Amino acid sequence: NVRKLRFPSPLKNFQKPIATSFSNRSVALWLFLFYSVLLWSAINPKEYLTWFLEVFPALLGFMILLFTYKRFPLTPLTYILILLHSIILMIGGHYTYAHVPFFDSLAEIFDWSRNNYDKVGHLAQGFIPAIIARELLLRKTPLTSDIWLHFIIISICLALSALYEILEWIVAIIIGQDAEAFLGTQGYIWDTQSDMGFAFLGASLALLSLSRIHNKQLKEFYGM
Repeated sequence: NVRKLRFPSPLKNFQKPIATSFSNRSVALWLFLFYSVLLWSAINPKEYLTWFLEVFPALLGFMILLFTYKRFPLTPLTYILILLHSIILMIGGHYTYAHVPFFDSLAEIFDWSRNNYDKVGHLAQGFIPAIIARELLLRKTPLTSDIWLHFIIISICLALSALYEILEWIVAIIIGQDAEAFLGTQGYIWDTQSDMGFAFLGASLALLSLSRIHNKQLKEFYGM
């Protein structure tokens, strides 16, 4: 009898499930934090319509993660950032972005004319999507040049920021005065432009600070 030789497949370690690195305990903790903050944010929010509008992106993102977890798992860094972004949205939905208590206190301390929690949200709107876009582009396209990669990622983040501002405008037209809390302009005439500026800043900071960590995880978990 001729013994069959079995050679290891070169794809054996490619795209291996995130569960091997993102342990069951970590997954449970992620879900616990997500659901806990979501439940807290839904209890007596300042305005239920505003709560739904602000939290909806987090719920939509969660559904996408749920359906792609086994088929296209992401790196732990990306999952953690998505959780952080979701929590930022839930806090903004509970209080509305113009009335987050801690930032009211900061406004008094630093003599700000407005509550600036919305700028944290828009900074995150660039910071977190930058890493998500980076992971998708590196894993699903032949892009290797850092210059083009960063240019495309920042362009994607700015496009998403612009799309969000357009959606805010459409919602404001549809629901009228009730959209003021959702818009969160607080009388600042340059609010839209500054929101996109913070998204640009967030995307740039993410690429500068997390690219090396992200590369390490992509190599460790997906052989890239």
